[in-house]
Amino acid sequence: MALYSVAMEPMQQLGRLLLAVGAMLILIGALFYFGPRLPLRLGRLPGDIVHRGEHGTFYFPLVSCLVISVVVSLILWLINRFRP
Repeated sequence: MALYSVAMEPMQQLGRLLLAVGAMLILIGALFYFGPRLPLRLGRLPGDIVHRGEHGTFYFPLVSCLVISVVVSLILWLINRFRP
Protein backbone atom coordinates (compact mmCIF):
# COMPACT_ATOMS: atom_id res chain seq x y z
CA MET A 1 0.00 0.00 0.00
CA ALA A 2 1.71 3.15 -1.18
CA LEU A 3 1.11 6.43 0.56
CA TYR A 4 1.10 9.50 -1.63
CA SER A 5 -0.19 13.00 -1.37
CA VAL A 6 -2.17 14.77 -4.02
CA ALA A 7 -0.96 18.30 -4.65
CA MET A 8 -3.70 20.87 -4.20
CA GLU A 9 -4.21 23.64 -6.68
CA PRO A 10 -3.04 27.09 -5.56
CA MET A 11 -6.61 28.43 -5.44
CA GLN A 12 -7.66 25.54 -3.18
CA GLN A 13 -4.72 26.25 -0.89
CA LEU A 14 -5.63 29.93 -0.77
CA GLY A 15 -9.26 29.06 -0.01
CA ARG A 16 -8.26 26.72 2.80
CA LEU A 17 -5.93 29.37 4.25
CA LEU A 18 -8.63 32.04 4.12
CA LEU A 19 -11.12 29.74 5.84
CA ALA A 20 -8.63 28.94 8.60
CA VAL A 21 -7.74 32.62 9.12
CA GLY A 22 -11.45 33.55 9.17
CA ALA A 23 -12.20 30.87 11.77
CA MET A 24 -9.33 32.09 13.95
CA LEU A 25 -10.56 35.69 13.69
CA ILE A 26 -14.06 34.61 14.72
CA LEU A 27 -12.65 32.80 17.76
CA ILE A 28 -10.48 35.76 18.75
CA GLY A 29 -13.43 38.13 18.30
CA ALA A 30 -15.61 35.90 20.47
CA LEU A 31 -12.95 35.90 23.18
CA PHE A 32 -12.82 39.70 23.14
CA TYR A 33 -16.62 39.96 23.17
CA PHE A 34 -17.27 37.39 25.90
CA GLY A 35 -13.98 37.93 27.76
CA PRO A 36 -15.32 40.03 30.64
CA ARG A 37 -17.96 37.39 31.37
CA LEU A 38 -15.55 34.45 31.49
CA PRO A 39 -14.39 33.17 34.89
CA LEU A 40 -10.74 33.20 33.71
CA ARG A 41 -9.72 36.80 33.08
CA LEU A 42 -6.46 36.94 31.19
CA GLY A 43 -4.35 39.85 32.34
CA ARG A 44 -5.68 39.70 35.90
CA LEU A 45 -4.51 36.31 37.04
CA PRO A 46 -2.62 35.73 40.27
CA GLY A 47 1.04 36.00 39.38
CA ASP A 48 0.66 38.85 36.91
CA ILE A 49 3.04 41.62 37.95
CA VAL A 50 1.62 45.09 38.58
CA HIS A 51 3.65 47.90 40.15
CA ARG A 52 1.93 51.22 40.66
CA GLY A 53 4.46 53.96 41.25
CA GLU A 54 4.15 57.63 41.92
CA HIS A 55 4.44 58.65 38.27
CA GLY A 56 3.35 55.57 36.37
CA THR A 57 2.37 51.95 36.36
CA PHE A 58 4.37 48.91 35.24
CA TYR A 59 2.33 45.90 34.20
CA PHE A 60 3.61 42.51 33.02
CA PRO A 61 1.10 39.65 32.61
CA LEU A 62 3.50 36.79 33.39
CA VAL A 63 0.98 34.06 34.23
CA SER A 64 -1.37 35.16 31.46
CA CYS A 65 1.50 34.78 28.96
CA LEU A 66 2.21 31.28 30.26
CA VAL A 67 -1.46 30.26 29.99
CA ILE A 68 -1.70 31.58 26.42
CA SER A 69 1.54 29.80 25.50
CA VAL A 70 0.28 26.47 26.83
CA VAL A 71 -3.08 26.81 25.05
CA VAL A 72 -1.49 27.75 21.72
CA SER A 73 1.04 24.92 22.05
CA LEU A 74 -1.76 22.41 22.68
CA ILE A 75 -3.76 23.65 19.71
CA LEU A 76 -0.75 23.46 17.39
CA TRP A 77 0.12 20.00 18.70
CA LEU A 78 -3.43 18.80 18.02
CA ILE A 79 -3.38 20.27 14.52
CA ASN A 80 -0.04 18.59 13.80
CA ARG A 81 -1.20 15.30 15.32
CA PHE A 82 -4.32 14.94 13.18
CA ARG A 83 -2.90 16.42 9.97
CA PRO A 84 -2.85 13.87 7.12
